[in-house]
Amino acid sequence: MFRIKKLDIFIAKQFGLLFIGTFFICQFVLMMQFLWKYVDELIGKGLSVDVLAEFFWHMGLMLVPQAMPLAILLSSLITFGNLGESSELTAIKAAGISLIQAFRSLIAISVAICVLSIYFQNSIGPEANRKLALMLISMKQKSPELEIPEGVFYDGIPNSNLYVSKKNMDTGKLYGIMIYRMTGSYEDQAIILADSGMLQSTAEKKHLLLTLWSGEWFENMQSQELAGSASVPYRRESFVQKHIVLDFDSDFNVSDGSSISNDARGKSFTQIVHDMDSLKQVYDSIGNNYYAADRLTFYRLASVTKNDSLRALQLATTSAYNVDTAYAHLTSQQKRTAISYALNRVGSRKSDLEFKSLITSDGDRLIRQHEIEWVAKITLALSCLIFFFIGAPLGAIIRKGGLGLPVLISVLVFILYYILDNSGYRMARSGMWTIWFGKSLAPAVLVPMAVFFTYKATNDSVVFNADLYADIFRRFFGLRIKRPIYRKEVVINDPHYADDLAQLQQMNNEIVEYSHTHRLKRAPSWVKVFFKYEPDNVMERIVPQLEQIIEDLSNSRDRTIINHLSMYPVMSERAHTRPFERKWLNIVAAVVVPLGFVLYMRMWRYRLRLQRDLKVVQTENKIIMGRINAILNR
Repeated sequence: MFRIKKLDIFIAKQFGLLFIGTFFICQFVLMMQFLWKYVDELIGKGLSVDVLAEFFWHMGLMLVPQAMPLAILLSSLITFGNLGESSELTAIKAAGISLIQAFRSLIAISVAICVLSIYFQNSIGPEANRKLALMLISMKQKSPELEIPEGVFYDGIPNSNLYVSKKNMDTGKLYGIMIYRMTGSYEDQAIILADSGMLQSTAEKKHLLLTLWSGEWFENMQSQELAGSASVPYRRESFVQKHIVLDFDSDFNVSDGSSISNDARGKSFTQIVHDMDSLKQVYDSIGNNYYAADRLTFYRLASVTKNDSLRALQLATTSAYNVDTAYAHLTSQQKRTAISYALNRVGSRKSDLEFKSLITSDGDRLIRQHEIEWVAKITLALSCLIFFFIGAPLGAIIRKGGLGLPVLISVLVFILYYILDNSGYRMARSGMWTIWFGKSLAPAVLVPMAVFFTYKATNDSVVFNADLYADIFRRFFGLRIKRPIYRKEVVINDPHYADDLAQLQQMNNEIVEYSHTHRLKRAPSWVKVFFKYEPDNVMERIVPQLEQIIEDLSNSRDRTIINHLSMYPVMSERAHTRPFERKWLNIVAAVVVPLGFVLYMRMWRYRLRLQRDLKVVQTENKIIMGRINAILNR
């Protein structure tokens, strides 16, 4: 029976406080990232505070489901990182409580957040998405705030270019004004020059009232009598004061929602399913109509009688019909007519198919968008649980709290998730991948990571051990480290020089015989490498014997011997014989041709390296034997 324990309450409190803080941090980061995408639509539009507040409110509601997974990842990682850093996690395990038992309260909370995320995306998120999309469209359509610069032509006013040489910021007056008005064609152009002026907005914010002083007005005049000539009459007017009304809508009006009626992001699960059925029905009927129309035109079958069929069959069996021969008998005019007719038919058919493909592809795109959004709501909610099983085990493994390493790891995991999810979305949207495959790409990659980290954390396995991965890397690529042998300051047991000398001499003789019989330069046998393993008894005896001799001689006080012991290569006993220890793995590798070929070349490389190593061993053996003889003859 599940009972709430004090440990569950303690961990839940730790997690809850961190989750609230990290949620608002993640929400702020996502809002800034979203705002950066549309900053051009906000700057210079003169939007009021209430409009901006409504914009940020809907944007925050829209980004809540995206902030939840990242907040769970970061807060769970910090929670168990703090417990591990303060040794509380060690005390929990020492009390006989497994890591999964410590997780259970947070698992329940994560499941509740998943349910909350689905509810939010189904009830609150669609309305916030719809209103935010309408506000963005309205912001794009809104006229920019009137800010006339000095010394350049300003074209922010419709049908007018305004030039101001100087502005008085205190009084709002403009000096050295030049206006080019282009309300229609060339005959309607006007140029207005004024010594000074003042620009004000009307009360309804639909027009601008421009008051000019001491200026002249030059305007082309439309004339029906001179319509065909190059001369265009104009009028000139001098004025002391003049008022001009300019069209300039600076008010903010929310656009009609019909423009985003097909946006799946503004719909709930029920609406998405309903609209998908409607779209499929509509475009299926369009496709059926296209098919019926084509059957009457391009794919119409001529009605023939039985006698016509028999006559056609008789002609086909008695004489061959060659299109090229029939075309060659045509006159030049008939050939041109036939080619022109064929090209026109093909061009007409191509245009018709392109037009129809635009309509059908648009329908397919809308249906795919609805399916993608339906799946995305589920995968985004499940990512909360996936991120918990990544963050909590990682926190228990790294045992580091705070906002340092946990934040770095969380950012890297979230970047990986974002890249995979965005790539899958784009491929699914374009139709190159199926919907479920594209939107399940990120969970399919992160779930094995979560299982791996959870398994490692529950078994206290080492994950972030650089030496372990470096050793695996060296073994995979056949890399070796140098033999580190240094002269000892204190030697307890002196080397057995006489025995070592005899063994080195015997080893050199065996190496000479081994090199002569095995011929390591030759390519190894494919059958022996993968199917019929034959152990190399000589090397299995020489390599351990050499290590024993090196271990014994490392107690020597002779510097020459110590230096040359470091020259001995680190050799493997079986690396040149077969790829794997298990026979069935070797057989599988041989069947998989690319892998088998790579492993075969690897075996050959090891044989060549073994030949070089044996030569080095022979050389070093001779040098050390000479030093041992010198020591024994003293």
